[in-house]
Amino acid sequence: MTHDNFIFTINSKDGKSRTGSFTTPHGTIKTPVFAPVGTQATVKTLTPTQLEETGASLVLSNTYHLYLRPGADIVKEMGGLHEFMQWNKPMLTDSGGFQVFSLSEMRKIDEDGVTFRSHIDGSTHRFTPEKSIEIQEKLGADIIMAFDECAPPYDQEYIEKAMIRTHNWAIRSKNAQKREDQALFGIVQGGIFSDMRKKSAEFIAGLDLPGNAIGGLSVGEKKTEMYKTIEIVNEILPESKPRYLMGVGTPEDIVYGVLNGIDIFDCVLATRLARHSAALTMKGKLNLVNAKYARDPSPIEQECECYTCKTFSRSYIRHLIMSKETLSGTLISIHNIQMLQTLMRQIQNAITIGKLNEFALNFLKQYEYKSGKFADSILFEGV
Repeated sequence: MTHDNFIFTINSKDGKSRTGSFTTPHGTIKTPVFAPVGTQATVKTLTPTQLEETGASLVLSNTYHLYLRPGADIVKEMGGLHEFMQWNKPMLTDSGGFQVFSLSEMRKIDEDGVTFRSHIDGSTHRFTPEKSIEIQEKLGADIIMAFDECAPPYDQEYIEKAMIRTHNWAIRSKNAQKREDQALFGIVQGGIFSDMRKKSAEFIAGLDLPGNAIGGLSVGEKKTEMYKTIEIVNEILPESKPRYLMGVGTPEDIVYGVLNGIDIFDCVLATRLARHSAALTMKGKLNLVNAKYARDPSPIEQECECYTCKTFSRSYIRHLIMSKETLSGTLISIHNIQMLQTLMRQIQNAITIGKLNEFALNFLKQYEYKSGKFADSILFEGV
């Protein structure tokens, strides 16, 4: 199958990091890029216009959730995801695998696929690689994912079986694809075990798909183990294809991932933190419930150009939180997503001028000082 609609061009390099352009039918994605998560065809609390104003250029939606509600056929009848949710920029859908395998007691795995019960009403359903691709083709995102099995990070015997299934399912996903206007990405698995990650990266790279992803991370392993896995896998995945680190998107993880050649990130962090009254800043997280913000006239972040920071004070946002007004989640989400988009632009600029190491060191020092979590961590090794 040809994929003439999808061209990845590397524009500049600095060490292992690079800036690039990935063309899709709904526009060009400038990489490295952070994609907000719109699980159910909406980025929680935000309109598409508000989302676009943050600088977001790529949004992820979830195959499992949209299959259950409203159903892939309805989304297709409504013109596909872009038309359904009124987002005219690039979109990505995951395979549904992570959600299905997270059901634990509600699913049964075999070599052909997975039978599971809906978390909504308990009804029984079945996903196979072919079914996942069929659903994703109905949803109509620009980037779609091969069906994989995301296993717990430390069970070596089980992880190997899941990795072999993932490889077999990647072949079946590739063979099942019918639409040429969607880029299918394969997914590297293998837990935190170097030999399996190398084997999986070689296999997935050998499928010669338009892009490659690293799955099964940020699922309970140590950060040092995650970072080492990224290094190992990206030594094998081809430079000529975009690399997607699935479900990872804290500021420090983004910086470390880019330093080691990652191009695409996604995470629910920005909106989830917002719903819990926490704001991301370039110096760490702020808990806006804190009483010291009750009379604080300053914005969440002084240098931020988002709508929230140009318009409202910390005092007002804290008032909304304490009054249980839903607007607080919207305003903090706007800021959090734009903060990550600003970080991505700063990273792109640093790569372009060959100073990413210097930028990363300065950013991580001030971010760690504020958050107090990562001092003397692996983040500084090699920077």
